Amino acid sequence: MKFKFLTVITVLIISVTTLSAQVDFGVIGGINFQNITGKDANGDKVENGLLVGFHAGVNASIPIAPDFYFQPGLLYSMKGARNNFFVLPTKATSTDYNTTTRISYIEMPLNLLFRPQFAGGHILLGFGPYVAYGISGKQTVDVTPLLYEQKIRFKNKITSGEAWDTDYAYYRPFDAGANIFAGYELNVGLFFRLNAQLGLLRINPEVEGSDSEASFKNTGFGLSAGFNF
Repeated sequence: MKFKFLTVITVLIISVTTLSAQVDFGVIGGINFQNITGKDANGDKVENGLLVGFHAGVNASIPIAPDFYFQPGLLYSMKGARNNFFVLPTKATSTDYNTTTRISYIEMPLNLLFRPQFAGGHILLGFGPYVAYGISGKQTVDVTPLLYEQKIRFKNKITSGEAWDTDYAYYRPFDAGANIFAGYELNVGLFFRLNAQLGLLRINPEVEGSDSEASFKNTGFGLSAGFNF
């Protein structure tokens, strides 16, 4: 039901934009460098490493004032984290316990864009909130010498038995936070952006009967390229 509501809102936004001939539509895609930060069950800082993922989707730029635009979008975005990745500098919480978490979201950014003309193109500066809904994912757990994979299920509250389930890992379906980006757009419509994102909602579910202090949040940055029609 919540996912249907998010879809309806997206359709309404896109429908409204079609009423304006000055609206620019674009496609965007790129690479994500994601992490899951926060506190573990004891209240200590979580020390995960970066996960490489990707994002792709569409957006619309609606003029609201000279050089200012409201820019809603709809993206598929892969987020998560890993403990032990030999290419990028990371720190695992334990050499004997490593996890790789991949969560796929449908994400709706709602950004304010400042787009002044500069040197035959346009500077792009933007910020705003985002909301996202988890649709799938998996988690690989390496507890030496045991290695197993869990499918991700989305629930806001779980039992203590589900918390120790080796077949499934549980996360909350909704995520929300803040975006910020900077980039440059060529006159032909091709653009490039550096993005950063800070999750503000806890994504791990509440465990019934537990006094755990665990609080996990998505965070990351990325590089995007796209084209405005």
